Amino acid sequence: MDYREVLTHAIAAIQELKGRRLDILTISKPRDVEAAVELSKVIGKLSPIVGNTLEYAVVRYLNAKTQLWPDGCRWIRQDPAFPDAVLEDFPEPRPGVEIKTWFPLATEITARFRDSQTMLQQHNTIVAVICWLPEFVIAGRPKVVDVFIADALDLALARDTHYHNPPHYVVMEPEDTSKRTRNLQQKNCNGLAYQGTPEQLEEALALVDAWGAEGKKYKTDTEYQLLLRHLIAKYPYRLDTNFANIDRIGFNALEAFKIAMLGATYHNQTIQEWINVIAHLDANALYPFIDASAPPEVQ
Repeated sequence: MDYREVLTHAIAAIQELKGRRLDILTISKPRDVEAAVELSKVIGKLSPIVGNTLEYAVVRYLNAKTQLWPDGCRWIRQDPAFPDAVLEDFPEPRPGVEIKTWFPLATEITARFRDSQTMLQQHNTIVAVICWLPEFVIAGRPKVVDVFIADALDLALARDTHYHNPPHYVVMEPEDTSKRTRNLQQKNCNGLAYQGTPEQLEEALALVDAWGAEGKKYKTDTEYQLLLRHLIAKYPYRLDTNFANIDRIGFNALEAFKIAMLGATYHNQTIQEWINVIAHLDANALYPFIDASAPPEVQ
């Protein structure tokens, strides 16, 4: 079995999570309408906690399918290394899964993907975006609504193509840190936005034009990266802290997934309709998810 077969099995296994309730935490039903409204306003703050615990849950789920993996191999979670999960004791290139979560009541997929194309050339890593909601919209256990899976290299290519537009915006590869210890190695790209004067911009445009017809096309090779480093050293740029939000890279398959999820029916309304309910604090719509029988002292 090679790493491609492993990833095929991993994709099928992760997709089986669709519709499953995950026993990682439980949000108690609110006692009354007022409590339901207040809970609906803060429920999104649980997303980082659920995101981290979902990574463990996916690894446990993959390991439960022992028949799919070569003898002696098991999935382990890497924190904070990339990707989130790899198949341990498998020969290089080891198959890996990067896990991103999306809580659609927050509308935007806030996860970021900054890893360099150079690490992904062997197509041995997939990215799984897990869309989840509480099983009763604002209460209950997390439930996997659906899963989107893509080759990590495809996401990186879409990201760099979307952002890179010198001299207005520059994507930079990480420096060579291979001689450093593992925890100090840099593997993430950065995005830098132009901050100079209009006059400087005219000069920068002329400089980029001198690179030739391919000058604006992103490349990871050393020669092209040196041109970019010369550009950002000569003109003012700022580090873009919002770089690589996967909801903004224009990856068509992910955009289609997002549209499908917002239109998916969940407890008799679409997810987009639930977003509108919470935005307008519609207590009547939330009423079915209230535990009016609960005594006040347990709330």
